[in-house]
Amino acid sequence: MSIEAFYEIYGVFATVALIVLGIIALLCLLRAIIGPTPADRVVSINMLGTITMSMIAILLVKLREGYLADICLIYALISFLAVIVLCKVYVGAYLTKKKVLEERKNGNG
Repeated sequence: MSIEAFYEIYGVFATVALIVLGIIALLCLLRAIIGPTPADRVVSINMLGTITMSMIAILLVKLREGYLADICLIYALISFLAVIVLCKVYVGAYLTKKKVLEERKNGNG
């Protein structure tokens, strides 16, 4: 079996993997939109970022373009920061809601 045959098989495998990851990404996006709790939304957004990085990495190898590694690393940093910010916002909203409910319960509000 020649090296060209391996590249052809890998190309088919990479294409199938990209399609599967695309479908999973759509499901994660759906969970982020309809997720009943903020935790579901944060986890699905984090997973969506990870799937996107995986897709970029597969394209890196399939297309043999080195600059995609840099894009993948930058996307990883942005995804990490986005999840941190979302967690901070949700925790702040939760604590504010909890404080308001405690004030109403105690008769101060």
